[in-house]
Amino acid sequence: MTRNYVFIFMVFFLIISGFLVQEGYADRGRPYYEETGEVVWDIKTEDKIVALTFDDGPHPKYTAAVLDLLAKYDAKATFFIIGKNAEKYPELVLRSYTEGHELANHTYTHPFKISIKKLHEELQQTNDTIYSITGFSPVLFRPVGGNYTDAMINAAVKDGYKVVMWSWHQDTQDWKEPGVKKIVQKVMKGTKPGDVILFHDGGGNRTQTIKALEEIIPALKKQGYTFVTISELIESKQQQEQVQ
Repeated sequence: MTRNYVFIFMVFFLIISGFLVQEGYADRGRPYYEETGEVVWDIKTEDKIVALTFDDGPHPKYTAAVLDLLAKYDAKATFFIIGKNAEKYPELVLRSYTEGHELANHTYTHPFKISIKKLHEELQQTNDTIYSITGFSPVLFRPVGGNYTDAMINAAVKDGYKVVMWSWHQDTQDWKEPGVKKIVQKVMKGTKPGDVILFHDGGGNRTQTIKALEEIIPALKKQGYTFVTISELIESKQQQEQVQ
């Protein structure tokens, strides 16, 4: 009798496992995606370059403040834009683009759970919105909260996107408002060439983020770092591989 129960359990487990894989909930893992080049976390380089990235904007107050700081220090960044926010504040989207920053897709409504069909729709809607403002079509996508499945990666790649995460040691968690000092320490303590640093310019009170950036950007610049867009970071890696 016990054997029958074990057999039934094993069959049930295999069916469920197969269903999850089929639906795309499996994760092939970082090494696989870095090998294919479909997902970027950071790059290995000896050049002192880093990418500042900002999620959840634009916001009329905080995005404007970020842009002011970037302009002050001649730094470039990548903005992962929420489509519905872009529609509200098109002037900030256009300003970000005309000042040389990279615009990227962060879905239209910022859903933490999403079907593949809905993901396709939100990527297209956000892309259309950004294009209508700037004439530029984003080629980068960051999943909400950094949560993804194989099916989501496949869908984004099919739509022509490269998926961008961030360096595991460079999640500032500024959305938690941990304090300016903690945000600064997190970045300054861990920064190394090729890092992708995660900030937020929307989705809540980002006063701490702005104050932290006022310390972080000049301090890293004093150390010899240059701030580049994600596409420039990827291009740098490709150039190094060609030389090798």
